[in-house]
Amino acid sequence: MVIDAEWDRIRRGLCFGQVFEGTVVKVPRPGATGLFVDIGLTVAGFVDVVWLPEESDDWPAEGTVAGFEIWWADSRQQIRLRPLDSRYQRNDFADSEALIRPHWPSEVGQPVLDPGPPTLDEARSALRSDRPPANSP
Repeated sequence: MVIDAEWDRIRRGLCFGQVFEGTVVKVPRPGATGLFVDIGLTVAGFVDVVWLPEESDDWPAEGTVAGFEIWWADSRQQIRLRPLDSRYQRNDFADSEALIRPHWPSEVGQPVLDPGPPTLDEARSALRSDRPPANSP
């Protein structure tokens, strides 16, 4: 873990959709949580299970080198990534992207800034079961 000032400096240099070649370094619970990726920074890269194939046997193994793009980064000092290689994407990848973050194409290239705590409306939206949370990574 890095100090907050270092994380702020790193995050200011990141953009949504920025591509990194990374190495899968840890798959703690295949099929359940996601995987950690070393992208050459002092903070962890993480691919959430929602972007990976349903069958964990199809996930990239530790040591796999592949392309990843930045999907989110916030105060958790972790860079959320999505796999670029279709072999490591869930079958409904494009549909999930449109549902979770419908404005994604316009966000690509924008700086990754900490959005701060959610507003009351965002918190209410996150608690509703019939749609995804606002600003969710």
